[in-house]
Amino acid sequence: MRDRINFGNLRMLLGTAALTAGLVFFAGAPMAKAEGCQARLIRADHRLHEAVERHGPESRQAEHWRHELREAREYCWEHGHRWWDEDGRRWRTERDWDDHDHDHR
Repeated sequence: MRDRINFGNLRMLLGTAALTAGLVFFAGAPMAKAEGCQARLIRADHRLHEAVERHGPESRQAEHWRHELREAREYCWEHGHRWWDEDGRRWRTERDWDDHDHDHR
């Protein structure tokens, strides 16, 4: 009778594995959101720099990317109460950004 499977232990093992998988999956969700937020801000910041260099600070292209950067900053602030300052290369915890900060260079 040693070949008999103990279903109690199997059930506990499967439950523990499912719990561990769930914790690993959901623990990564806030980090993924932060990384997505950071990537969106970096992209908009870079595109705004390019638009200002190529077309000038008052151009239609610069205004488009200024709007995108503002939207990305607002999104990050609403979802994490912080925003990525690409020029300073750090997360900022104050809602103190300047929508025209790229115009003064």
